[in-house]
Amino acid sequence: MNESRVFLVTGAAGAIGKAIARKLAEVENSEVVLVCRNKQKAQLTVDEIVDYTRNPKVRYELADLSRYQEIRELAKRWTGPLQVLVNNAAITPRSRQETPEGIELQFATNVLGYFWLINEFTDVLETSAPARIINVASYWAGGLDINDLEFKKRSYDNDKAYRQSKQANRMLTAAFAEKLGPDVTVNACHPGDVNSTLSNNLGFGGHETPDQDAATPVWLATDTIGQTVTGKYFEHCKETVCAFSQDRQAVQNLYDACLNYA
Repeated sequence: MNESRVFLVTGAAGAIGKAIARKLAEVENSEVVLVCRNKQKAQLTVDEIVDYTRNPKVRYELADLSRYQEIRELAKRWTGPLQVLVNNAAITPRSRQETPEGIELQFATNVLGYFWLINEFTDVLETSAPARIINVASYWAGGLDINDLEFKKRSYDNDKAYRQSKQANRMLTAAFAEKLGPDVTVNACHPGDVNSTLSNNLGFGGHETPDQDAATPVWLATDTIGQTVTGKYFEHCKETVCAFSQDRQAVQNLYDACLNYA
């Protein structure tokens, strides 16, 4: 019997995250670990996926991805290999909020959460290589202000904050792809437009199903393409040029700014 391939999926209790986790649990010899904030939701999601896929190797870990210490503790208690990290967790609070550490909440979750997870799991991923990281970003991206990442100067608007965070995800994908090299690939994608808490907070309803939106992240997590290219951005299972990630100095500036938070 082949060795299990271990997948870690963040935001796995949400609409897209749950669909990603379920589809990955259907992969032969897969082991899927869900990262959630709420224990009850996490257990319900695990039970639902196990019941649907008949794959008993599905479990959860609890962590608030807006907080570095919780991500660090998650990485410290991790045992065994990890071949695929799917950064999917995102929020769109309608008012400006801060973490207990004083970081604007959407930036902390949507950007620093991805950044910290990659950094803290780098050793595990490199030991498990060939490995891959999929950053769920969005086509709905832009407006990043490197001098006001937390909306301390600008008036907070959750749509602007979300678009900035998704631009950052795409830029940091390029940064990590260069730093991690060919054995640990890093790619970003737009999943789709699903009706979810996140989209509703932005004023959108969404016209696609969670399964449709999970298709591209799952494809990058399982298909050979996800291990043969790195630093790329995909929409609908097709590589798309990302202008944000082509500005190498801006990418480095953002990476350096994120480093200051840990």
